[in-house]
Amino acid sequence: MIAVQAMPPIDVQATDLTRKRYERLSTYYDRLEGLTERRYRPWRIKLWGQVYGPRVLEVGVGTGKNMPYWPVGLAITAIDLTPGMLALARRRADQLGLRPDLRLADVQALDFPDASFDSAVATCVFCSVPDPVRGLRELTRVVRPGGQILLLEHGRPANPLLGGLTDLLSPVVVQLIGANLNRRTVDNARQAGIQVMQIEELAMAGMYKLIAAQN
Repeated sequence: MIAVQAMPPIDVQATDLTRKRYERLSTYYDRLEGLTERRYRPWRIKLWGQVYGPRVLEVGVGTGKNMPYWPVGLAITAIDLTPGMLALARRRADQLGLRPDLRLADVQALDFPDASFDSAVATCVFCSVPDPVRGLRELTRVVRPGGQILLLEHGRPANPLLGGLTDLLSPVVVQLIGANLNRRTVDNARQAGIQVMQIEELAMAGMYKLIAAQN
């Protein structure tokens, strides 16, 4: 694990605002993403096909959209910042006959001992974490040395035109649904001390990426 500097304090106000935004969205979140889920589905399958355990942490489980793709036999702990999202995830887990450890938690301050997990996984989460570097550093703490961190994330495209467009639209989208369109997630991961091993560009000139890293 790469040594990193001490983490700054959590921005409680920004975190509460993020929680409130997603709580408001939780009742219709699946309907909101109904069309885009067709594109996400094969990416989710690809992501979870790389996960090894037995101890796995899913960050930002949301309504549980990844649950159908969880590999059999893993001990999965899944967290979310928002009670409304977590309630829907519990319902989906029951429908699928799954028994994960579902917890209300903030990735910026995880209540797990060091090296608790073999893998940590997140899908389109760090676009909305108030301090993404802090959250990513927490993953390096709770994943064992030699374990893996897998991220399916969107971020600012390298293309100057598309990058400028995301810069323009991001403040509006943040106000509507809490997601930053122009996060530099790969840079944030490296700043957090994560050893990025592979980056696979998936769509929209690299806006969507599958990031595989070793702790």
